[in-house]
Amino acid sequence: MMLKLVIIGGGSSYTPEIIEGMIDRHDQFPVTEIALVDIEKGKQKLDVISRLAKRMVKKSGKDIMITASLDRRNALKNADFVTSQIRVGGLKAREKDERIPLSYGALGQETNGAGGIFKALRTIPILLEVSKDMAELCPNAWLINFTNPAGMVTEALLKYGSHKRVIGVCNIPFNMRTGVAEILGCQTEDVEIEFIGLNHFVFGRRVLVKGVDYTSIVIERLKDPSNQYSPANIVSEGWSSTFLSSFMMLPNPYHSYYFKGAEMLEKSLKEYWENGTRAEVVQQVEEELFKKYDDKELTEKPTELEKRGGAFYSDAACNVMTSIYTNKGDIQTVNVQNNGTISDLPNDAVIETNAVMGGEGPRPISIGTLPLSIRGIIQLMKNMEELVIEAAVKGDRERLYQALVINPLVREETLAKDLMEELLDAHKEDLPQFYQQV
Repeated sequence: MMLKLVIIGGGSSYTPEIIEGMIDRHDQFPVTEIALVDIEKGKQKLDVISRLAKRMVKKSGKDIMITASLDRRNALKNADFVTSQIRVGGLKAREKDERIPLSYGALGQETNGAGGIFKALRTIPILLEVSKDMAELCPNAWLINFTNPAGMVTEALLKYGSHKRVIGVCNIPFNMRTGVAEILGCQTEDVEIEFIGLNHFVFGRRVLVKGVDYTSIVIERLKDPSNQYSPANIVSEGWSSTFLSSFMMLPNPYHSYYFKGAEMLEKSLKEYWENGTRAEVVQQVEEELFKKYDDKELTEKPTELEKRGGAFYSDAACNVMTSIYTNKGDIQTVNVQNNGTISDLPNDAVIETNAVMGGEGPRPISIGTLPLSIRGIIQLMKNMEELVIEAAVKGDRERLYQALVINPLVREETLAKDLMEELLDAHKEDLPQFYQQV
């Protein structure tokens, strides 16, 4: 039986993690072909990744064919699963997303604030094209999206795309579970967190270990700054006892940008002046990674990949695909359409939540009403995301301006206008929808 996986953005530095995940799970998920797809600008990296992937597969002894192509439509034919990990404009575009807001004294993180909004604007139209191709060429395939901002991209695909078998994944819930396991000194697979909210704005309402509630214990231990869980791209300074005791929920690392904004801005500006933007640091990390990847003796994923902030995204995607294929029925945290899961949000909104993962895809576990303490801010963030999606699809500058004004990391109406104009100009080549003649 043939089982085909297509990786859109196959030249990404994260791809070896997917290859490793497919090799490790081959007994449960017997993939026969992994098709790596990229664009002309990414050909050199695609070639390096393709050669490494073939060496990894050869070492494993698994019967997996690796192909590499710049022809997306041809690669998508007869696909069973498709993953998306693209970066429109590359790391140079990310550099602009971070540098321009910082030059105005605003946080310019690549998935939050103005930077995250503009990444969404560039990404959504491209993935809607992928969606159209999938509806025609592999209508039964599942698209597993971990292109950021994952929540907004997934919602845009489900609202406006031709293909509806779409699931968004993120590494933050995985990081939080592993972090809690370290804090408690137990196995990650024994930790269950009830996640409520949105991608990069999700809270952990309850922590269970083998069915026993450990929420208050974890909250207490988080008051010690040495007990933190953060990806490589966000260094958390910890949370105050007052904040943790009052909300009695686990914050995620990205909440630092919203609830510790002044501190994070000061730190970001200091890092910017000393080392450049995070995008520039990542470019150096990637350069080192690809030198390693090109080593003919390398036959496994190097540990240096974990320096990338998105490490373990791929692991989350591999888990989702395996559970769908095997109809496992386990609980995973994914980005899916709300459909009443959270009663305070629209049915067609995409949320980040726990779901039972089986052959028919994810079945979200009901949450009900959001806690009053976070209800308003989550509704605001969802409203902002909806405006961004409309702006991306329609090239609507008014919707874009509105999204910037209500975004907690921008807010000021004149700042929103200045950022909008400069970022639109900086990304003009990748934002044709805003420049089409009416």
